[in-house]
Order: sequence, then structure tokens, then C-alpha cells
Amino acid sequence: MGRCSLGWILLAGVIMTYPSIADSETSRIVYPGTDGRLVYEADEKGNKIPDFSHAGYGGGGVEPPQAPVVDTVEPGDGDDGARIQAAIDRVSQLTPDGNGLRGAVLLTRGRYQIAGTLVIRTGGVVLRGEGQDVDGTVLEATGTEKRTLIEIKPSGSLPRHPEVSRTRQDILNDYVPVGARSFFVEQGSAFQVGDAVIIHRPSTQAWIQAIGMDQIPDRSDGREIVQWEAGSRELRYNRVVTAIEGNRVTVDAPLFHWLDQTYEQSTIYRYDTQYVIEQVGIENLRSESAYSGETDESHAWTLVSMNYVRNAWVKRVTAVHFGFSLVSTGEQTKWVTVEDSECLDPISRLTGGRRYSFDMEGQLHLVQRCYARNGRHDYVVGTTRSSGIVFLDCTSEKIHSSNEPHHRYSTGILYDGVNHIDPQTELVLCLWNRLNYGSGHGWAAAFSVLWNCKAPEGGIACEKPPLAQNYAIGCESQSMSSGMRWGQWPGLKTNLVPGEAHWEYWNTGGATPVSLYKAQLSDRMTPVVVAPVLALEKVDFDSNGGVDFTDFLLFAQGYTNGDLRYDLDEDALVGFSDFLLFAQAFNAY
Repeated sequence: MGRCSLGWILLAGVIMTYPSIADSETSRIVYPGTDGRLVYEADEKGNKIPDFSHAGYGGGGVEPPQAPVVDTVEPGDGDDGARIQAAIDRVSQLTPDGNGLRGAVLLTRGRYQIAGTLVIRTGGVVLRGEGQDVDGTVLEATGTEKRTLIEIKPSGSLPRHPEVSRTRQDILNDYVPVGARSFFVEQGSAFQVGDAVIIHRPSTQAWIQAIGMDQIPDRSDGREIVQWEAGSRELRYNRVVTAIEGNRVTVDAPLFHWLDQTYEQSTIYRYDTQYVIEQVGIENLRSESAYSGETDESHAWTLVSMNYVRNAWVKRVTAVHFGFSLVSTGEQTKWVTVEDSECLDPISRLTGGRRYSFDMEGQLHLVQRCYARNGRHDYVVGTTRSSGIVFLDCTSEKIHSSNEPHHRYSTGILYDGVNHIDPQTELVLCLWNRLNYGSGHGWAAAFSVLWNCKAPEGGIACEKPPLAQNYAIGCESQSMSSGMRWGQWPGLKTNLVPGEAHWEYWNTGGATPVSLYKAQLSDRMTPVVVAPVLALEKVDFDSNGGVDFTDFLLFAQGYTNGDLRYDLDEDALVGFSDFLLFAQAFNAY
């Protein structure tokens, strides 16, 4: 009656093999199981690498829609901004269809001069060009004003944290681990499936002291350091209720940090979606910022900014010479996809607050197949305002600083297959403690992952925060660090010294699966087929009270002969489905 692992089966003289963990370089903590789906190993408190597949438009795995063209603008003489804005305003007044789309403004091929800012204040509006190359639709950001060229944000007075009053409840669990989606509340009946909610984890002084962020050391240049204070590093996870069982609430995406009543009392409340617009896109165009010199900063700064927006996209867009970014998303954004876009050769001084090519605050965003050249922080997030953001199959060329969660405790950030070419700096990819950089950045990332990233000419840092973890799995780099300023081996090294952070397969050719995000998305989008549980007597062919190798030999003989006594799925045939059912039963008894 002992449990037996079926690693191979001899059938009709053929050996059938099944993939094992040892066949390829698979992580100890997340790896493909024998059924091809990912298996997660948790720590002693239940924390595990979370499922990042909910990042992107529609909650991940959903293509942005194709909005019909309802207004068209052609290039004119002089400033075209007013004519484009008028078209946006006309479309904004149309009635949305069943998918929330009003329509697209098409900017035909050619060059358009824009001296000001285009604004989209209403959901369902798409701004579309006819190509992102120099012979496509080109928006020339003229003038000397530092500004955003396209701003997407609803009008009116917007609360910093939209909360439906009198809906806040305590979360009752003593501990909710990273990766969890369910927890208990005071009164489950106060919520409904489909409600948008915020899981709020307060930053208490006890927690700040425990991670040492009230003792950030002084800077050598005397610049002021701002120690973290209670209430300054709040985590707010924007989720949707998917199930309610009594007082147990389940949400659509995992938590990227634990909740622990030792340090805080976390709560849940309904998120007021009336302040948020949806279904907005920028597509298939190019924009070039005018400038007067290589360090000029009196010119267009950001191509696309958005806030109080969800389910939005930027695709096939090129930004040239903008001082800050191609796209910058704010705290109240969710489910934004940026894909197949390029941020090229920004014009600014090479110092802080500049050249953040893809600047993604907010939650559950996906940046995929993008390219940046001559930036500083190309793929970057910042503070507790950022969580669940994925950078997938992206490239940095000639980067002048590091790709990273930039400061003050972003959680659940995934760099998946991010490549670095010809870096202009030593350290190019980081999950680390920025300590007294800036005004006291401190721990920048927690429960974040570097997966199969490449920096063959640069360094990677991955460090463990107190009470949390970061992961570097399958990465390639010239040097690595698990402690940039302290510890037994501080600084970048060419030998593997993981320290307390989770490092695996450094410079060994990468880990399986090739992409963590794609594997997680495949798992989530592929239904789990639950095979029937077979009674012992149905598979105990020799009737000895157990299932062992004798039963396997009898089954193999019956399988070969088509003996209907071995028709386990009762479809009047003996075939491969019966073999799979027996394999499952063999492994169970």
C-alpha cells in the first residue's frame, strides 16, 4: 500500500518517460511538475513566489480591443494640437458600446506639430496613428515647455485614495502569506462578488523598526535623510472579489506582501471606481521632442502619462528625445499593458529624476517586448505605490543607471527575460537596499523576482530585506552582489555569494521555464482537468489489497490486448486515457 512515483512505464515493449525535476535546471521553489503545471514551494510561514500572471490589460492574458475609427485628422500647417484635441473631444461625447469603447481618432500618416498637451478625460477613447517609424504618424513636440504631450486622466477633484465610506473591515487572520488570495473578515456579507476592494496593510513603527528603516545612516555630503515614519509606507492592493464563503473572502490576484498582526492590523474596504476611467489606448505612432542642446531640459518631458485609469494600453509607440519617459503611470492605475514600444535617446542631464524610460507606478501592469536606448532607469517602479508589475522580454541598450524598483518598498515586481546591451554603468539590475541614496530610499523591493535576465557586461544585485525575500533565478551577469555595502562580501563580485537572498543558476544558461510570467499565465488560462478518483478495487487487479508493480504488469498486458476489463474510463475502449487513469491511481495508493 506504499506510495510509488511512476517515473517510467513499460508498455508493449516501449519505455515511456516523464519529465523529472532533475532533467533541467529548475528552481527549488517554483518548477514544472510532472503534469507540466508549476509547483510552488512555500517557506515555513506559507510565503511563496506569487502568481504574476494577472498583470496586464484585462487582468492578464487579454488582448486590448480594436476600437473602430470614428474620427480622422490629417496633418495641417502650423500647430495641429487644437484640431487633434477637438477630434478627441468629439469622440469623448459619443455613447460607449457594450465593451465601453467610444471609438478611435485616426491620425493619418505624416507629421503633426503640437506645442501644448493633448488630454483624454473620458474612457473608451483611442488615439491611433499609421505607423511608429519615421514615415508613419509623427507627433512633433515643439516649443520649450517641459510637459507631458498626452495626458490621460479624468477631470475634476480626485481623492488620493478612493474609498467607499463605511465599508472598511478588519482582516481577522493572524497571518496571511505572500501569494494568498483568501482571508477572513468580520462580515463577509458586506461584500459582493465583483466588488473592487483595497486590502490595506498599514506601515507601523514596529515594522519600520524591525526592518531598520528608522536608522538610515547619514550621507557623507550632509544632505538631509528622511527616516521612514509610521503611515508613510502604506501598502494598498487593488483587487476584485471573486468568491465569498461565510466570512471568507477570495480576491482575483494574490497579495505581494504578508499581513501579520504581530506588526499591523490590516483592513479591507470597497474601492470607489466612479473616479476611474477605462478602455483608453495610444497606438501605432511616433513622437519626437524638439530640443536645443544635448543637456537641454526645456522641452517635452513625457510622451504619455496616465492616472485614475484601468484597462488601458500603449502599443507600437516610439518616443524620441523626451527627457523623462515614453510612458508614466500613476498610483491609481491598474491593468495597463505597454508593448512593442521604444524609448530612444532622451535629451537631459545625466542625473536623478531623468530618463525613466518606462515608469510604471500603480498595480498589475505588463510591459512586454519594449526597447530603451540611452536611458537611466529604463524599466522602473517606485515606492509602495507599485506592485504586481511585470517587465517581460524587454531590452536596455546603453543604460546609464540600473533597472530596479527605485526606492521605498515596491512589492511583487517581476523582471522576466530583461536583456542589457552595452551598459554605460557597472550595476544594471537591482533588487536591493538603496539605503541613504536620495533622501533615504532604503529598501526598494520585497518579494520581487529576477527571472532569466541577462547582463553579460554588467552587474546584478539581489538582496534580502529583513522579514521578506527577493529572488534571482537563472540570471546571467558579469558580476553579482547580495550585499552592496555591508556583510562579509560587500559590493559586486565575480564569484557567487548569494548571502541570504535567493540566488539560483547564476551564469549556468538559465532556468526552466524560460519565462515565469508566460508559464504562470498558461497555468491560469488552462483549465485543470480533474480525473475521477478510482476505487481501490477497480485498479487492484490481483486483488491483494494494494496497487503495486504486479497490478501494473496485469494492466500493461490488458492494455496491449484491448481487454475491456481494463476500461477504467468506461468508454468501451482500452486506450491512452485508461493508461493515464491507472498512472494516477498507481501514484495514489
